[in-house]
Amino acid sequence: MLPLHLALPQGRPLSLLAIGAHPDDIEIGAGGTLLSLAAGQPGLQARYIVLTGTADRQQEARSAAEAFLPGTDLTVDLYGLPEGRLPTVWGGVKETLEEAARSCAPDLILAPGRDDAHQDHRTIAEIVPTVFRDQLFLEYEIPKWDGDLGRPSAYFPLTAGQARQKLELLHKWFPSQRHRDWWDDEVFLGLARLRGMECRAPYAEAFHCGKLMVGIPASGPAAAGR
Repeated sequence: MLPLHLALPQGRPLSLLAIGAHPDDIEIGAGGTLLSLAAGQPGLQARYIVLTGTADRQQEARSAAEAFLPGTDLTVDLYGLPEGRLPTVWGGVKETLEEAARSCAPDLILAPGRDDAHQDHRTIAEIVPTVFRDQLFLEYEIPKWDGDLGRPSAYFPLTAGQARQKLELLHKWFPSQRHRDWWDDEVFLGLARLRGMECRAPYAEAFHCGKLMVGIPASGPAAAGR
């Protein structure tokens, strides 16, 4: 498997936009990736957008964002759109994401996938590519009883330490979810181990990527003289 590295012009910091329908979506789908980016990308500029949630759940989301992205230039935007009803407020979702696009141009977007069985997730995934047309958009996966996990096309390898740190932070910052039968160490670590096996890493998070432009950096004396 050939790794592709995020290379930015003029050495500027990476900018990241993470979008979730609900508090905990981003962390379940991409928490290990966030931890890795925060540790490996000096000056990372990160923006969080969560579209639904009660006041208590939004506080969980804010605290989790700070824990999963320590030391970054972080902005957190929380909204109160109706949970489980995002298709009925499609225009509101569109306007929220368009407002984000007017104020930032991220290099990387992490958001739910178009094949996700949850209607709120699918609504976001449908709109993101129509609003952000020049960004790398990776669709994270969320395990659920619907059994909608597919065949991912991109992987973000994690160490065992990162996978377990993700698990610890999920438990710490989302206490409201501990009663759910799918909120389980074996579910989260089992999926991460399976995705790691698929990319020959200890653990991994997997994503779907609809479009990816591959650039080959110039090398040699001619490139050096440019």
